[in-house]
Amino acid sequence: MSSAASPRRRRGVAWVAEALALERNTASVVAAMFLMALGENLWRRFIPKYLEALGAPVLAIGAYGSTEDFLDGLYQYPGGWVGDRHGRRRALMLFVSLAAVGYLIVAAAPAWPVVLVGLVFVMCWTSMASPTLFAVVGDALPRERRAVGFSVQAILRRVPILIAPTLGGLLIVTLGVRAGVRGGLSVSVVLAAVTLLVVRRMRLERRVEPAASGIADVWHSLPTPLRRLLLSDVFIRTCDGMVDVFLVLYAVNVVGIGAPAFGLLIGVQAATVLACSLPAARLADRLGRKPFVVATFVAFSCFPLTVAAAHSFAALVPAFVVGGLREIGEPARKALILEFVQPELRARGVGLYYLIRSLAIAPAATLGGVLWKVAPTVPFLLAGAIGLIGTVLFMLTVEERHAG
Repeated sequence: MSSAASPRRRRGVAWVAEALALERNTASVVAAMFLMALGENLWRRFIPKYLEALGAPVLAIGAYGSTEDFLDGLYQYPGGWVGDRHGRRRALMLFVSLAAVGYLIVAAAPAWPVVLVGLVFVMCWTSMASPTLFAVVGDALPRERRAVGFSVQAILRRVPILIAPTLGGLLIVTLGVRAGVRGGLSVSVVLAAVTLLVVRRMRLERRVEPAASGIADVWHSLPTPLRRLLLSDVFIRTCDGMVDVFLVLYAVNVVGIGAPAFGLLIGVQAATVLACSLPAARLADRLGRKPFVVATFVAFSCFPLTVAAAHSFAALVPAFVVGGLREIGEPARKALILEFVQPELRARGVGLYYLIRSLAIAPAATLGGVLWKVAPTVPFLLAGAIGLIGTVLFMLTVEERHAG
């Protein structure tokens, strides 16, 4: 190979890294998200069936979803505090380690309540790490590249969804629900160990602790437009939380498809995300965030309605395409949050936003379980109506021009 080829290759790699908003730290974060998602998507969508196999009634499955949302909120601010106080790398290593403990507990669960104990640890990656992952993007990238940075995260987190849920469904068909889910959890433990090695490559200086660091100070630092975005987001995520944990039950128990077919639907949803996320993010960085956030909120509102209208696998496919379109403006929404939050309070500001949002929506899944007992379509129809309210609120109250 000629000596000229090496500089050309380096220039090509540099161009790709620039186009995808990747440097050492963001690349490490993306790799960590990919590895953890690869493991979790083997089993996570099938946890409601796992709970059912362990003897959980439908209200307990709804309570699982509410517990997930409650922990998602409870963990956000402490996760941001750890990320700001002890540094991004150390925080992420702690969260990955705690999640691996959770995988082991869920895999060993002899009865469904033990799964809730494992969830306490599993959510350390899903939720406690979230503000730190946000903050790395804010620390490492300028304003005009942040939506692309979040889009690349979303893409690499979802590439495993193209195949992992289907493989998880095949494990269940081959081994049964309990053994299949436990096999996927075992893979997650191995991938968490690999993730720890990846996160060690991060090199970000720890920021000096600011004087105004209490949770009340952080709340007062959030500008009015961000609080209005938060209110709209609560409606949207209530819409999502009311039905998310019941999607697999609706598809398998009501429509009558198999677990591998449901895995394929999740793959369709992921493929839609991969197709639209990066182009939309690049446009949002250039043209503004708000239109793309509106598009995301509309998709969130329509998804449960299209699922409720489906009565076959063929009809569920376009519904899950709509589910994938929910991500079209998520990078823009996350970039908008970063622009509203003060840089010196970055991880905690993001953590407080998600704490409030998740605690507010925690009852949604339990309410969905109650409505499911009336009729399986009822929670999906109500969720769509709630989502539309949140969409209109955002359109009327949030102006992007107020972002810093």
